[in-house]
Amino acid sequence: MTALAAGLAAHKLVVLGGFHLTPKDNLPGQTLLLIGPGAGFWPYFTKSPEWADGADNPIDRWSSRILGGIAAAHGGAALFPFGGPPYHPFYQWALRSGQAWASPVALLVHATQGLFVSYRGALLLPEALPLPASAAPPCNTCAKPCLAACPAAALTKKGYDVPHCHDHLNTPQGRDCMERGCAVRRACPVGAELRSTAQSAYHMQRFHT
Repeated sequence: MTALAAGLAAHKLVVLGGFHLTPKDNLPGQTLLLIGPGAGFWPYFTKSPEWADGADNPIDRWSSRILGGIAAAHGGAALFPFGGPPYHPFYQWALRSGQAWASPVALLVHATQGLFVSYRGALLLPEALPLPASAAPPCNTCAKPCLAACPAAALTKKGYDVPHCHDHLNTPQGRDCMERGCAVRRACPVGAELRSTAQSAYHMQRFHT
C-alpha cells in the first residue's frame, strides 16, 4: 500500500476511500480503491501532454493513462466514471467506501474534500489491502450553509433544477459561479484549502457548454 500511495502522490492523486469486494460485485480482484485529485493537482495536470495537445477530454485521457499505468504496475485494472454507457456505479461505490455520503443537497460530500470531491477513477486490485478507517459524516455537525447558498435557488434539498441553473449561469449574476465554481459547493467548509479556482472554473465551463 505504501508503494501504491507513493505512485499516486507522484501524480498529485490520493485514495478517497475503498472497500473489499464480494462475489456479488462480479469484479475480478479483492479491493477497489477510489482515486481523486489531491493538493496541487491542477497545476500539475495542466503541465501534461493531454492538456497541451488541444484535443477533447484532456482530464479523462490523462486519467486513463496515469491510472491505467498504476493499475498495471500493481497487477490490477483501472475503472472510470466515463466511457459509457454502461457506466460504473461510482456514486454507490463512494457511499460504500465509508468516506462519502449524500449531502443535504444530494451531492456527494467527502470526509476531507467536502462537496468538491471528484473521482478520476478506481483501482481494482488483486489483494485484500488495508482500507482507510470509516469517518463520521461532516454534515452531522455542520450548520449546512449549502442549503441556502445557490444564488438562483436551483440546488436545494428539494432537488436540482438543472435548466434553471444553466439559465442563471447565462446572466451577469452567474459569472461568480462560472469563474469561481458552484456557490453551493464552495459553501461547504470541508476541504476548502484543497480547492483550485482555476480547476473549478474549467469544470463549470465544461458543464455549461
